Amino acid sequence: MMIRSLLLTATIMVSSSLFSQKMNTVSYQDGTQKLSGLVTSNAGKKLPGVLILPAWKGIDDEAKAAASDLEKQGYIAFIADIYGEGNHPKDNADAAKIAGSYKQNYEAYQKRIALALDQLKKNGAIPEKIAVIGYCFGGTGALEAARGNLPVAGVVSIHGGLGKDQARKNGPIAAKVLVENPADDQSVTPEAYNSLIKEIKEGKADWQIITYANSKHTFTNPESPDYNPVMAKRAWNHTLMFLKEILK
Repeated sequence: MMIRSLLLTATIMVSSSLFSQKMNTVSYQDGTQKLSGLVTSNAGKKLPGVLILPAWKGIDDEAKAAASDLEKQGYIAFIADIYGEGNHPKDNADAAKIAGSYKQNYEAYQKRIALALDQLKKNGAIPEKIAVIGYCFGGTGALEAARGNLPVAGVVSIHGGLGKDQARKNGPIAAKVLVENPADDQSVTPEAYNSLIKEIKEGKADWQIITYANSKHTFTNPESPDYNPVMAKRAWNHTLMFLKEILK
């Protein structure tokens, strides 16, 4: 077990280093708050763009792997920094607290997403051909991009939180919506699931929800005990098919 753990750690370190070599740091601001995102090496070309919203601990290897693959598929990918310098979570409890604050203050979350979209455009993405994908907390952000009618063609929520404050009114949703929902995600209640369907129907959205069998919350992350490689591959193929349809 110890040898396996050491090998896994070494693999993660190597993969993280490779991803870092292929991406460039982009510094930007929200007022006085410094933000630091990552953009793929094809930045500057006129290509469709994908904004990646990472999970609740901030920019991680799953987001970097997605960006690397998206670059190979012909997209400029930008990984957003939602929390900013000095605010990155130390552990799961800290992440839950910080991510929870953005879920409550959704307008601040939408603003950070909008600022990242601006950076994606500045790095060459064609403004009319941009999508947002997000994991976990970032999946909630993808839905917030749609709720806020940010200028994107579509959004993909990957094992994201689906609910919102019931006091918020449902409105029109222009972006196409893909939700990739693990069947055994205990963080998604039936009430939240049904409320989202009601919301996107009332918003007259172009939407679909794909549910993945035998899958718990973080089923797409190779570093998670929830990882389901078969379903993770299917989910990524569904993401790529959706992006090809709306961006190319």
